[in-house]
Amino acid sequence: MEDKVTHSEVFDFAKKVDYSTDGIVSKKIIQKPIGNVTLFAFDKGQELSEHSAPFDALIQVLEGSALVLIDRKPHEVSQGNSIIMPANIVHAVQATSSFKMLLTMIKE
Repeated sequence: MEDKVTHSEVFDFAKKVDYSTDGIVSKKIIQKPIGNVTLFAFDKGQELSEHSAPFDALIQVLEGSALVLIDRKPHEVSQGNSIIMPANIVHAVQATSSFKMLLTMIKE
């Protein structure tokens, strides 16, 4: 796996993070005062428990599939899908298979 993201080079997000058995791996790609871009790899069955954030967050599915709960309503997502989790609304992510996503959060 390539692990470093270099400016001005073409790369594949899905190859920048590996799965961990029975775990979740996260990797900050960009971290700025105005927002973050973070890669995640979830082993099947892993989840981010219900929480809320003060900003909208965009999920882009890179591999696999997951159930995204927004205000306790389920949304099935798979490779190529995206979904926006609105600010101040409870949400959770449950991997229904091994699953990679890119999370983009822009702060106001």
